[in-house]
Amino acid sequence: MADNFVVDGSNLATESRTEPSLIQLQEAVAAFRSEHPGAVVTVVVDASFEHRIDPKERRAFAKVESKGEVVSPPAGAVGRGDGFLLQIANRTQGTIVSNDSFQEFHAEYEWLFEPGRLIGGKPVPGVGWIFSLRRPVRGTVSRKTLAKANQDDKAEKQIRVAIAEATADALEPDTPRKRRRRGGRGRGKEVSNVSEPEAVNEPAPFLQFVIAHRLGTKVTGTVDAFASHGAFIDVDGVRCYVPLSALGNPPPSRARDVISRGETRSFVVQAVDAPRRGIELGLPGFSHVAGSPSEETVAADVRGARTKKPPTKTVKTTLKKVAKKTPVKKTPVKKTPVKTVKKVAKKEPTKTVKKVAKKTLVKKTPVKATKAASKAPAKTLKSAAKKSVQRKR
Repeated sequence: MADNFVVDGSNLATESRTEPSLIQLQEAVAAFRSEHPGAVVTVVVDASFEHRIDPKERRAFAKVESKGEVVSPPAGAVGRGDGFLLQIANRTQGTIVSNDSFQEFHAEYEWLFEPGRLIGGKPVPGVGWIFSLRRPVRGTVSRKTLAKANQDDKAEKQIRVAIAEATADALEPDTPRKRRRRGGRGRGKEVSNVSEPEAVNEPAPFLQFVIAHRLGTKVTGTVDAFASHGAFIDVDGVRCYVPLSALGNPPPSRARDVISRGETRSFVVQAVDAPRRGIELGLPGFSHVAGSPSEETVAADVRGARTKKPPTKTVKTTLKKVAKKTPVKKTPVKKTPVKTVKKVAKKEPTKTVKKVAKKTLVKKTPVKATKAASKAPAKTLKSAAKKSVQRKR
């Protein structure tokens, strides 16, 4: 058994009590020292210990603390001081004297389950303090802590792979990188001539993003564009994607129902797509931190990589070029019809009609014809009358 012991003073002082007692703690430490003479014993209490003991004991506690017989974490430390106590035991390879199982630290300090690293103590009326070896209890908190640690480890491994791949791309941007087969026969053999997936971001910005923002951390981004199943987010020049599943529960039918284009909001980094150099985000409260991105994010990144430049600019520039060249040309539509109509209206209709009218209407032939027609019948009637009279005579 180790010669160094770290006593959880707050735990032993509260054993079988509702509030800690300095007297009970001193009795427990004295009993333990008597069983382990010559051992180095460090008594640790949490930062609130002084305020929770009986006011009559506070002066005595100040004296004990000033002598170094009791230590407490620095002011402002988060928690009850368990992390501070475990750090001391970890550095000194000491044994902890406590009835606590420290479930929230099982993933970080696996040595708690090693034999001889944890001793429990309890005061027995009429007998005194009894100390015995024990093992931590694995409860709900412990299982959740271990599950989260495994998830973080998997994510860390993928981040390391992403950093390595991004670094390789940054060092050799123009050389196609060789890939290795993942399982099956010939594992470990290098396979060349494999087409690289379309990248969403450049190697250097992607590498800086992955190093600066771990999975589960928050980033601030601006909504750049919408897709059929999510939206593209710009985070300091890095193109990211947020799927509908990470925008609400249940997911909205459209991303624009939750976020607006040009809006700046906080997002959570929930996945990294190393081969395509893509980042998947989610809104706080709806994000699902995972090692790999969802299928919709991969599909959207592929489409986004093909059309990185928005089509609106191309249409606008095309229209501008056409507008500059075509509409400015002088067409005969404006001047010709006006001049032609004026010329026709001035010259042809007026002059032609007048001339025709004068020539056709002012002709004397019809007048002569009418005179002849009027005179001819008169002469004919007179001669016919004379002839008829002469015959009768």
